[in-house]
Amino acid sequence: MATAAEKESKASDGKKKSRRLSLKEIYWLFAYLKPYQRWFWPAIICMFVTAGLSMVWPFMISKLIGGSVSTGEIDVDAVEKNLGGYLKITLAALSLQAFLVFWRIRWFTKAGESALAEIRKQTYGKLIRLPMPYYDAHRVGEMSSRIASDLTLIRETLINTVPQIVRQSVMLVGGTVMVFASSTKLALLMLMGVPVIMLMAAIFGRGIRKLTRQSQDLLAETNVVVEETLQSISSVKAFGNESYESRRYAGQMDRFLDMAIRAATPRGLFIAFIIFALFGVMTLVLWYGGTMLVKGEIDSELFWRFVLFSVFVGAAMGSFPEIISQLQQAVGASDRVREILDEGTELVDGGSNQGRLEGVVELEQLSFHYPSRPDVDVLKDVSLKVEPGERVALVGPSGAGKSTIISLLLRFYEPSSGKVSFDGKGADTFDLSYLRSQMALVPQEVLLFGGSILENIAYGKPEAERSAVEEAARRANAHDFIQAFPEGYETLVGDRGVRLSGGQRQRIAIARAILADPAILIMDEATSSLDAESERVVQEALEGLMQGRTSIIIAHRLATVKDADRIVVIKDGVAVQAGTHEQLISEEDGMYRMLAQLQFVD
Repeated sequence: MATAAEKESKASDGKKKSRRLSLKEIYWLFAYLKPYQRWFWPAIICMFVTAGLSMVWPFMISKLIGGSVSTGEIDVDAVEKNLGGYLKITLAALSLQAFLVFWRIRWFTKAGESALAEIRKQTYGKLIRLPMPYYDAHRVGEMSSRIASDLTLIRETLINTVPQIVRQSVMLVGGTVMVFASSTKLALLMLMGVPVIMLMAAIFGRGIRKLTRQSQDLLAETNVVVEETLQSISSVKAFGNESYESRRYAGQMDRFLDMAIRAATPRGLFIAFIIFALFGVMTLVLWYGGTMLVKGEIDSELFWRFVLFSVFVGAAMGSFPEIISQLQQAVGASDRVREILDEGTELVDGGSNQGRLEGVVELEQLSFHYPSRPDVDVLKDVSLKVEPGERVALVGPSGAGKSTIISLLLRFYEPSSGKVSFDGKGADTFDLSYLRSQMALVPQEVLLFGGSILENIAYGKPEAERSAVEEAARRANAHDFIQAFPEGYETLVGDRGVRLSGGQRQRIAIARAILADPAILIMDEATSSLDAESERVVQEALEGLMQGRTSIIIAHRLATVKDADRIVVIKDGVAVQAGTHEQLISEEDGMYRMLAQLQFVD
């Protein structure tokens, strides 16, 4: 058991790590701007110049008013003499400032949006390359929130907060220089509150960041509810659960609202303290400066210059609490995005060309448990060899481990023990993108992408010519119904293919697999959800697809696999039987015979 000293040491290390992490995250954000320096740095220069030009106005006002005060009264003749010249200088400065502001906004936007687009592309690219165990541990709505709300916060930082930091810093430094030039005594008095403000910023900033991160996590959870509900809207309506889902979303939103309000408390206290301290000091300084003016310790021009530039310094200092708060939010958001970018990915972009597989598939004493359930063995010492062109069916009760075998063949997961081989070589010796290109999956529930029929078929081979796509559709018995649509192959299938029937979606999936021309075909209950006529048409297409390919078929309906070269029965993660339909049906105490008796009479 750790001692109190050890715990304190670990806590201290955690704090140090948190501070380093904040600096690292800020640097990480700015690193994305590096490729766009040709726009970023000119925008920064424009920002410095425009912020400096802002100093012209108070300087000229102090010269005009302060320089004309004599014996406590304004010298009207002096004002009239200098007014035209000061006005021209001020208008010239404002014109140059407006011109530079236009280009500064354009360049900042171009650099910032480009950097953000790069972050978005990298985040999305990383998400789709993450291994399946990551998706087992994270919900889709949560990951969508990372690309949506978190990156929006980062965008606000790059586009709006960074320019504000530069502008207010220039105003603060320039104004401070001018107030020191006006009166060192008053400037020191004015700046005496800065150490206190910095200390409070450090104290409050840590709490603000923590609560902001928590509120963003809760917002991601509300997005999970939206994502899940809209994806399963037919189920929601079928069960009449609109009110239930509304309450579920409202509950998550109330949690987010509560946390957002809690986060507003330290932020509000911090800003309130800054306003009180800042303007309290300013009031004290102005009172003391007025006393100096009355005593003749400072002339009127320097006094008015000090007053006007003090306003600039005060405004700049007053803006920093809000800027710091925004930075804390962005750092918290970038922390979550970086968590995704730091995850290990699958190596799917090797692109090596190793020729076409012969189609030998072998499982050697294969055992497996899911990372999220290490205490549950889904497969136990399963051994199986499939020869090129052979049709092997996997049957058995639900949850027996059949689909898990498919996941291991596709290398969605790695075996806990044992080995998966293709053509006598370990699966892990193949480039992952190559290996998956040699297999095609026709699933039970086909979820098409929301584009056209042409795009969905071509997904099996994106570089294929249209003629090849149409030929694949013909072989899948899909060409005729596609041509019957007014838009033909350009027909939009709707979200997840909802505008097509189940049989039509299935034939689109088969056409996609035909176009991919795999050496190994995997079918997971490909016809189980279809009516008799659709099943007949789809089965004909599948027969053509399986010709000359190694085929692994998962089926609950034994009638669809009676003609398979071999049937393997899986029960509780163990291969308990193997043979042809005739061989297995003759085994009186076998699992297969029991399943067959429940479905049809031999």
